[in-house]
Amino acid sequence: MNFSEDFIAQLQSLAQQVQNLLPPSPPNIDWQTTKAFRWRLMGKKSYLEAVNDLSPIRLTDLQGIDKQKAEIARNTSQFVNKKPANNVLLTGARGTGKSSLIKALLNEFSDQDLRVIEVDRDLLVDLPDIVQLIAHRPERFIIYCDDLSFTADDASYRALKTILDGSMHAGSENVLIYATSNRRHLLPEYMSENLQTSVGDDGELHPSEAIEDKISLSDRFGMWLSFYAMSQDTYLDIVEHWLKTYHLELNAAARTAALQWALGRGNRSGRSAAQFAKDWAGKNLI
Repeated sequence: MNFSEDFIAQLQSLAQQVQNLLPPSPPNIDWQTTKAFRWRLMGKKSYLEAVNDLSPIRLTDLQGIDKQKAEIARNTSQFVNKKPANNVLLTGARGTGKSSLIKALLNEFSDQDLRVIEVDRDLLVDLPDIVQLIAHRPERFIIYCDDLSFTADDASYRALKTILDGSMHAGSENVLIYATSNRRHLLPEYMSENLQTSVGDDGELHPSEAIEDKISLSDRFGMWLSFYAMSQDTYLDIVEHWLKTYHLELNAAARTAALQWALGRGNRSGRSAAQFAKDWAGKNLI
């Protein structure tokens, strides 16, 4: 069968249009030089995307959370040295350094083959695929889930529970999960659940199954680290630290402005201290 040149050209044009509609192939992964990844969804296909613009923050930059910093650094050191280590849940007040701590750990331990994969809450259902993808890699991986919060019927909540401690699979020894949340139990709690609690004739307390289900998720993290609102002195110490990075001092004017900044923000935290220092430097550097 002979086809005209016009027909062949039309077929080629159609094929090119279809090709343009298809998502591009996932990029090749450079495991040696890439320290951090983000799990991405393009169309119906998920893949690891390299993150190259990493935050330069170090553990020494994080002030006022020495106990939490020491505990998670110890756990991470055990992990990169192939010793037993726990999944970690970081909870507490906003802006107190939970997310920054994960970034600082990567900078601290990346030379020991630590890698971080950031996974959005909505993509946690892909956790089994991610774990399978990296299971036989020699590097040590932290799967990082930031600002977790679920509803009780959330599929990603169930996936996280299974990966943490509920699967028949033994898990991968080169993977840990570090998660941050403003909620200790990661799920909303309602007064009606407390009303479902009953007391037996012998005084035994019977919590409702809803409460048990909420607690069971956070309970599967072996290490809990709590972060609290900081004192005024600690806040000012952090402001002073960040001002020094701009070669500025915490003089009387800066101190007053920093306290007013925190009052306007409604909280004293490492985040608000860093934000104030940036604003003050922008106004006062020549």
